[in-house]
Amino acid sequence: MPSTITSGQRFVLASVCAVAVSTIYAIQPVLEAAGSDLGLAGSALGWLVAVGQLGYFAGLVLLVPLGDVLDRRTLIVGHLILTGAGATITSLAPGGVIAGVGLAVAGLFAVVVQITVAYVAATSPPGERGRNIGTVTSGVVLGILGVRVLAGVLGDHFGWRAVYAVLAALCLALALIAHRTLDPDARPARARYRDVLATAGRLVATDRLFLGRGLITFFLFASFGTLWSGLALPLAAAPWHFGTTAIGLFGLAGLIGAVAAGRAGIWADAGRAQAVTGWSLALLAVSWTLTAQTAPALWPFIAGVVLLDFAVQAVHVSSQHLLTAAHPERSSSVIGAYMAFYSLGSALGAVTTAWAYASSGWWASCLLGAAYAVAALAVWALSRRAAGALPVSCPS
Repeated sequence: MPSTITSGQRFVLASVCAVAVSTIYAIQPVLEAAGSDLGLAGSALGWLVAVGQLGYFAGLVLLVPLGDVLDRRTLIVGHLILTGAGATITSLAPGGVIAGVGLAVAGLFAVVVQITVAYVAATSPPGERGRNIGTVTSGVVLGILGVRVLAGVLGDHFGWRAVYAVLAALCLALALIAHRTLDPDARPARARYRDVLATAGRLVATDRLFLGRGLITFFLFASFGTLWSGLALPLAAAPWHFGTTAIGLFGLAGLIGAVAAGRAGIWADAGRAQAVTGWSLALLAVSWTLTAQTAPALWPFIAGVVLLDFAVQAVHVSSQHLLTAAHPERSSSVIGAYMAFYSLGSALGAVTTAWAYASSGWWASCLLGAAYAVAALAVWALSRRAAGALPVSCPS
């Protein structure tokens, strides 16, 4: 029987997720300054963002399955150290190539996030699994959005390199704290690495729940990426002309929504994960009608950001709860394969929002984001119909 995770351990695990994922997204708010310092042309700046995501995708496929083979506490500590090493390389890089190597290394080992989620799922009692996953994965959204605020402030006052120097120090400090505070991940028997890799392929081919949740997540994070990769474009343009720090502060609106969605884990523990998914995806689609309004005032836009991040976090927690409950003995490989859909969806949103904005402006980006949300809702509805499930009801 798994032991109860203490509040202190939940805080450490959520912090691990927040800091690790920050190393992937920290480059976005300071991209122009970094490119100028590293001597990169404007057409090459996109690669500074892409290499971290590519490293992350490789880690999802190759490293996350190790959580079903080795002790997860050891992996958490080791991956944090190596993520910090990648951030250190980036902060000291003399040119674009070395910076790209550092970002790729940081992204590769930032999959410590998924190892952490699997650790939580494996060590939580069934009645607390959803709450614990919800608390810990809130750190992911806090990191993605909060680092925009941190990077904007540090970048303006101390330079873009200071952002990665701070993240490197935080990774190393958390590695030490995790080693001292987390319990070993004791399991009577562990799988072979080759078998775990094969499991991921079988999940996609044969597991209806996994495939449905993976497709929902693909479109969910395509919608999320559409907003957060394109948000700076309308805010930096007329009539607002905001700078890096001001744009970074919009991450606070996203944080409000993400924190508010913390109850999603409790709803999942109560058996409402499917219902939460349905109405949250509907809310996600509606949020784009507010996010599209950037003039004459920004309050509708801010409200839309809050609703969008609430909906994304609620669905994300619900999906991970359902998948880890269905595959408790293979939680690492399941989470790793699931997050591959997240990575690909985020990349799709980032690429297409820039294209839509350049073609027709912010309204086109918002229409695209809403279309991704509707696609996710359609997948959910089809999955429910195939399973013969009950209609959606709002949680109390």
